[in-house]
Amino acid sequence: MSSNVGLSTPRGSGTSGYVQRNMSALKPRDNAAPYPKDVDELRLRQKEPDKEIIEHERKRAIEVKVFELRDKLEDEGENEDDIDEQCDALRKKLTAEQAKNGSANSGRGLKSHQVHELAKAKIEESEKLRKALGIRKDYEEGSHWKRQEEQKERREKGREEGMAKREERDRD
Repeated sequence: MSSNVGLSTPRGSGTSGYVQRNMSALKPRDNAAPYPKDVDELRLRQKEPDKEIIEHERKRAIEVKVFELRDKLEDEGENEDDIDEQCDALRKKLTAEQAKNGSANSGRGLKSHQVHELAKAKIEESEKLRKALGIRKDYEEGSHWKRQEEQKERREKGREEGMAKREERDRD
């Protein structure tokens, strides 16, 4: 044993006498605050949807329907050339339908794992609501209170300046 750590002898202890450091002991954290102190960072920001992922999901939905048709036609014993022609026709039809409909998905039929589609639907919904309520695009949340504070400060400054002018007049 080195430096008086552990048992003087491992006899009768039921152990090998090997001493190791306690790795489960919790160390105190240097920065105790798990949240930012900056007020600007606390503002709610919507997550921007990834357009590439949305496009991929759109194409994937088309290919799933094409594959289902291909599988059904192969089970029926159709000719390979006929299957390819029908699949291409269905693919073109579905692509044209989605291009015509645009983003008609309102978010109701979406599942919880479709995060980017949900974010896109939420942004569109927020935009509609903003337009309906007549809120400007550059509106900052809480700006009304900031304006009131600025007006209050101006009034107080004006009062102080007025008081200073009166005191100067009284001195003269």
